[in-house]
Amino acid sequence: MPTPEFWSLSAIHLVVEALATLAFALSGLIEGARKKLDAVGVCVVAGLAAFGGGTLRDILLDRRPFFWVEHTVWLWLLLALCAVAMLFLRDRHFAPTERAAQWPDALGLGLFAASGTQIALAAGMPGIVAVVMGVVTAVFGGVLRDIVCNEIPRAFRDHQPYAVCAFAGGWVVWGAQALDAPHGLGLVAGAATASLLRGMALLWNWRLPAWRADDPGPR
Repeated sequence: MPTPEFWSLSAIHLVVEALATLAFALSGLIEGARKKLDAVGVCVVAGLAAFGGGTLRDILLDRRPFFWVEHTVWLWLLLALCAVAMLFLRDRHFAPTERAAQWPDALGLGLFAASGTQIALAAGMPGIVAVVMGVVTAVFGGVLRDIVCNEIPRAFRDHQPYAVCAFAGGWVVWGAQALDAPHGLGLVAGAATASLLRGMALLWNWRLPAWRADDPGPR
């Protein structure tokens, strides 16, 4: 049975997805503001953060129309958010806003990872490909945001588990489908796994090991 779009599953799902999209868009908006971009640049970077992962997934899966094309209300909400932020958000607000956005971001990471995996499975992708599509959905909006802002993507350099959490949640979705569990149950279990892992990483400051090259010494 085809998997329904993640924004139509339930009212709770809609609320979480809206909070997640807001958190992702805020991360792009703040990064664009820090880089002193103009109004167009800020909107573009916020849009990449909010929609880039899902759009890249749809391109790779040859899936049309893109979700933001089919549901244009998200574009209007993004523009409204950017307009309000540019009127009222100042440098002193960046740090507390980023801290507050971490938890909706963790929820969004899980939800987007699970829904991206489920969409790819519904398209007939093998398990590993579907899980990677879930990671792309959840993570690559932020990657595109940082690349456009001429930064090494934060997901690759801050050493806190992020993509790893999405990867784990995707495998839970795949496992639920392999066991013939209801699609909704697999989605909730996968999203909860990724979000809980990310939340624990934030609370307990989990760190991933960094690459340590051998010191060649003086020459």
